[in-house]
Amino acid sequence: MNPLPLPYTLHSDDTVALLLLGCFLLSAYILSRSRKFLYLLVKDFLLNRERNSIFATSTSADMRYLLLLVVQTCVLAALLLYAYLCGSVAQEVAGRVPTLLAVGLLTGVLMLALALKWAVYSLAGWVFFGSARTSLWLESYSTLLYYAGFVLYPVVLFAVYFGWSVQSVAVFGGIVAVLFKLMIFYKWQQLFCYNLHGCLLLILYFCALEIVPCLMLYRGVVQLTHYLIINI
Repeated sequence: MNPLPLPYTLHSDDTVALLLLGCFLLSAYILSRSRKFLYLLVKDFLLNRERNSIFATSTSADMRYLLLLVVQTCVLAALLLYAYLCGSVAQEVAGRVPTLLAVGLLTGVLMLALALKWAVYSLAGWVFFGSARTSLWLESYSTLLYYAGFVLYPVVLFAVYFGWSVQSVAVFGGIVAVLFKLMIFYKWQQLFCYNLHGCLLLILYFCALEIVPCLMLYRGVVQLTHYLIINI
């Protein structure tokens, strides 16, 4: 009698382990090379200085590192989302679809969503607020993305290797998302909220470009998961 196959678990998946190890090594390497530049970014984010773009004084190496940090944030967010899906709507897919393919698809979806949001931010900002403040806002949003990867890493690590339930993954992932949105709202209030009219516009802007896209993104990921379930 053949023994039953063991159920799929994230902590036994070599692909997940390699992705987490790669993210750790990448973070360590970038911090060793661009630690001061990252410090300046977060300092300018908190102080809200009126200045020229800090990216104008950055080197090409700094920009490459920052781009890698954005990719790392998307990969870690995809891993956390994959952990949630494996415990909920995608239990049939877990272990049947190659992990690299599933995480790669989720990462691609997240990067596409970021690119679209960046384009909408640029267009709406230049129309309503002017190019100078829009550039400052895009820098600040990018800074949040860079540091989001560092925050997500321990959350993903605990979710994978401490056997978190799907509810725990959802709760801690939601906490990270809420903190991210609060920092966005804080920066918007600094840059764009001059009067009552600006505050009302800010609330509409926040709902249209932050809350609704998140709901649409989640529904799109769920539909993609159902497509994989049906076609495998």
